Amino acid sequence: MTAVVLLTVGPVLLLLSGAVALNVRGAARGLESWAAANHARVMQARGELGPSYTAPSARFFRRVATLVVMCGLVFTLGGCLELL
Repeated sequence: MTAVVLLTVGPVLLLLSGAVALNVRGAARGLESWAAANHARVMQARGELGPSYTAPSARFFRRVATLVVMCGLVFTLGGCLELL
């Protein structure tokens, strides 16, 4: 049962995070602009009209996604070892 979970979660992490890590179709840039727009909406809802904070950059999202890809690889390999 554990192998099934690991072999399901691992490839999902690999595919989705890999798209961000490799910036496929501008995924990291999209997350960067989404974070900035979301923060601007929150600031406006609070009524704060001051300068916005610095949103996480695309480089930050790509590095975090790379770590998640490594976790997905570990999960996938762990699932394969469970099957043996």
